[in-house]
Amino acid sequence: MELLLWIIGFSLLGGIASVILASSFLLLSENTRNFAVPHLVSFAVGALLGASFLGLLPHALEHEHAIDPHDIGLTLLLGLLSFFILEKLVLWRHCHHDHCDGHLPEITDQTKHQHNQAAGTLILIGDTIHNFVDGILIAAAFMTDIHLGIVTALAIAAHEIPQELGDFVILLHSGFNRKKALLYNILSSLGTVAGALLAYFALEGMHHILPYILVVAASSFIYIAVADLIPGLHDKVKPSETLQQVLLIAAGTIFIFITHSTLH
Repeated sequence: MELLLWIIGFSLLGGIASVILASSFLLLSENTRNFAVPHLVSFAVGALLGASFLGLLPHALEHEHAIDPHDIGLTLLLGLLSFFILEKLVLWRHCHHDHCDGHLPEITDQTKHQHNQAAGTLILIGDTIHNFVDGILIAAAFMTDIHLGIVTALAIAAHEIPQELGDFVILLHSGFNRKKALLYNILSSLGTVAGALLAYFALEGMHHILPYILVVAASSFIYIAVADLIPGLHDKVKPSETLQQVLLIAAGTIFIFITHSTLH
């Protein structure tokens, strides 16, 4: 029961808490948001990569039901390819700026309103699926090791804040008012708890597959960092901006390293 409470608590942190924190950024000016979000994204890159290479993959190798290193490599590769296909099918898209064409299909002036509404609905559906998967990953990490679960949930939260902010902006542009955008995003974030609960009860007697799920979690984090977040950082090319990005990525990685080391 104690483990279940840990899972539910940190699933809420990765879901609802991230939504609320992201919504608070809407109180800031657009210029302030555009300044802050890239910094959050850089930090999230470090946190995701740190959680993958310093937490999830080592635990998959050291698990009591450890799998062959070659199987880990194959699972990691298949995971990366699977997330590429899922994103191609637009099951979820990530946006970290106030104006993001990635969420919107090509439109004409005559159909702009209908397409904006469709984009908002698509965001909610994709985000719910994304949150559901995050819940499964959080539960699997906690069922392996409580400390790993905490690190995994923190890495997810670090990424969710800039992503949810982008989703908020898209919903507002789609015709949602602030209250509705917040309500629907909170409801969508409950997918994290639903995924965590399902994983907890489904995996309770199947601990032998936990290493595979940890590797899939790592592939998810690596894909998000490399395919979704890092390309946006290349928009800034000044040496001073690059240095800031590198320092913040390092800060995200060090944060995960210190958290993981301290908890152990």
